[in-house]
Amino acid sequence: MEKTQEWVGWFRNASPYINSQRNQVLVIALSGEALLHANLDNIIHDISLLNSLGIRLVLVFGARPQIDLILKKSQITSHFHHNLRVTEEHLIQHVLEAYGRVRSELEAKLSMGVINSPMHGAKLKVVSGNYVMAKPYGVVDGVDLGFTGNVRSIDSVSIHRHLDEGSLVLIPSTGYSISGDIFNLGYEELASDVAVKLGANKIIYFGEHNGVKNSKGQLIQQLTVKAAQELAATTNLSEQQYNQIVSSANACDSGVNRAHIISFVHDGALLKELFTRDGNGTMVSVDDFDQVRPARPEDTNGILKLIQPLEEQGFLVRRSKERLETELDYFLVEVRDNAIIACVGLYPFPSEQAGELSCFAVDPEYRQNGRGDRLLRAVEERAKNQNLLKLFVLTTKTEQWFKERGFNLVSTDSLPGDKSYNTNRNAKVLMKNIH
Repeated sequence: MEKTQEWVGWFRNASPYINSQRNQVLVIALSGEALLHANLDNIIHDISLLNSLGIRLVLVFGARPQIDLILKKSQITSHFHHNLRVTEEHLIQHVLEAYGRVRSELEAKLSMGVINSPMHGAKLKVVSGNYVMAKPYGVVDGVDLGFTGNVRSIDSVSIHRHLDEGSLVLIPSTGYSISGDIFNLGYEELASDVAVKLGANKIIYFGEHNGVKNSKGQLIQQLTVKAAQELAATTNLSEQQYNQIVSSANACDSGVNRAHIISFVHDGALLKELFTRDGNGTMVSVDDFDQVRPARPEDTNGILKLIQPLEEQGFLVRRSKERLETELDYFLVEVRDNAIIACVGLYPFPSEQAGELSCFAVDPEYRQNGRGDRLLRAVEERAKNQNLLKLFVLTTKTEQWFKERGFNLVSTDSLPGDKSYNTNRNAKVLMKNIH
């Protein structure tokens, strides 16, 4: 019963994400390594589920290990330059053999529909074609990359037509030229170009790891484009992670809303990344995923949901919904993917150039992630813009937290003259100079 309720709760919480992504274009980039992993069947099942939810899907795939295997069997050695394969003319037939085999295997998996399987009744329509026109990469630092190329143009009209018909579009990392040549492309860069050209809402890169980690081995959950570019330039990343980070940043910088890097090893990574607030990988976006902004009327219920448990525990003074609605102009909120995860009110006392912090609340799931500090910095900035010189707070439970952030315990006599003090509550008064 408990597991059933947990599932029901998850499904209900996922519904806003399902609604927001229906009819949106999602580009999924699968590396050749992902296509060889035992978890591929689960990924295919999840892709089928996304299709059934009305998400328009484009699947771009690479085949580097598959190409390596075919070349090894043929006792042919190939070389790499700047992480790009030097595709000499005699290698092209082997490249095409690898992509042809992988494409057929993918189409077979996407066509599954046996009874008692997640694909039963899916009836996915899969289409592919010559959507990508390419050009040679050319000579780089004196090395001719041969038939390795990059994108010249993408037939977005044809792709959108197939997506409108409910088909999943499958794109191998090869491109064609007007002269009839075929080029070997990097799947990361190709997926980024496809996402930009289609006006995709998101792009998903499957890597070996759950996103990218910092120097302490901690997962970096979110990066702005600028931060992603700096990370790629200054951090010793694996070749695949470097390519995925750079391609993610390029996609977002060119109009894609978000790029995600998740693991092809972990079952359910795709669903968790798309349908939960925190995901499980690294997300790249133009702006910060979390926003601290002034409260709006539609935030009222979210703020009440945060502060009511604290009111019941005696941490905060009770506020009615009606009162809160009249005082919203005083509030800042922190928003994560359209959910209110923190709030604070700044009530000014202009005659004494002081401001009261009130209703300072952070969602319990985020209290260990520096949200309170971020919100405090934002409200201090707002106070400075209002020419306030000091902040004060009345608290019965969080005296130490404020002391650790520069507030000092003062007497009630230090309160502004028109600030009432509830002696029954006997709250501590803490104050901080901000100029």
